[in-house]
Amino acid sequence: MAPEDVAAFRKRAVDAAMHLFAEEGYGGVTMRAIGDALGVSAMTSYRYVAGKPELFALVRAEAFRRFGDRLEASLGKGDAVTRLGRLKQAYLAFALEQPDAYRIMFEVRDPDAREAAELSAEARRAFGFLHDTVAEAVGEGDLEGEALTLAQLFWASTHGLVSLHLAGRLGKGALRQLAAIDHELVAFAPRKARR
Repeated sequence: MAPEDVAAFRKRAVDAAMHLFAEEGYGGVTMRAIGDALGVSAMTSYRYVAGKPELFALVRAEAFRRFGDRLEASLGKGDAVTRLGRLKQAYLAFALEQPDAYRIMFEVRDPDAREAAELSAEARRAFGFLHDTVAEAVGEGDLEGEALTLAQLFWASTHGLVSLHLAGRLGKGALRQLAAIDHELVAFAPRKARR
């Protein structure tokens, strides 16, 4: 098999499996279901991936890669606080436009999996855009606090809004309205700026 054929099949398998894993959860997906979605036998799939754990790791790495690419593309120019606002909007847009990928990243787990190197690298890369921008805002004096803690807080806040929306507890309008409130930035602005 030519390397490009292997890569093409694995890409098709990842695309098909992303939706299946998001809909059915890890335990609800079989290699037979993946083969059916691709129009091949389950045994054919095993020629390209070792099995469901490897395919799921590839799917999660691809989801984080897409997410990281979206965050990176949003950064553009401007001061760190402006870029933080764009990162938040990019986070929301990604979750709304690619809910399967979002669920794969944060909701679906292989209970027996060890983090694959590619997956860990993509997850770190995505978070790194936020962490680096927060660190820059702290360095510029626009935020007070420890950069990692603030980045985790900003991530958790936006993730919470998205999770409520995807669970059907928060409509799209309310999600956008709440996301427009920059309470994190106000809370951690330098004390003199809060007065």
